[in-house]
Amino acid sequence: MSEIKTNAMRILEKQKISYQTYEYEHGKEAVDGVTVAKLLHQNPEQVFKTLVTRGHSKNYFVFVIPVEHELDLKKAAKAVKEKSVEMIHVSEINAVTGYIRGGCSPIGMKKLYQTVIHESAQAFPTIMVSAGKIGHQVELSPQDLANLIHAIFADIIF
Repeated sequence: MSEIKTNAMRILEKQKISYQTYEYEHGKEAVDGVTVAKLLHQNPEQVFKTLVTRGHSKNYFVFVIPVEHELDLKKAAKAVKEKSVEMIHVSEINAVTGYIRGGCSPIGMKKLYQTVIHESAQAFPTIMVSAGKIGHQVELSPQDLANLIHAIFADIIF
């Protein structure tokens, strides 16, 4: 079986950012992040999901948080200096990011949206995020990720 290269992986390679890939078995539907962590035998605190929101200003914002946690919309809005933010509808994910639900990576979206990574990522040498395709994850340094996508770190979960 040939190794699948996603757009996110190609971007990491082009930028000479060290990463490791992981694959997990899945059906046709996306599986939740906690299940992904279990399938890959990883600490769920180091496996992050990518959430896309729309702010009061109608701008889009991306939040990258540990899979076991929920985004605190008030803290998220404060982190991006918005009056409020709300999750976008699942049907909008592809049009906004270029990705599908369950395969949304913070790397390689259609546009470089303002992104916030939960501050807990800084406690680990590496974290995992979607590689941009269901069944595929990439592990990389949280600082490398932040530098690549111009993200900040903040407390954005409950």
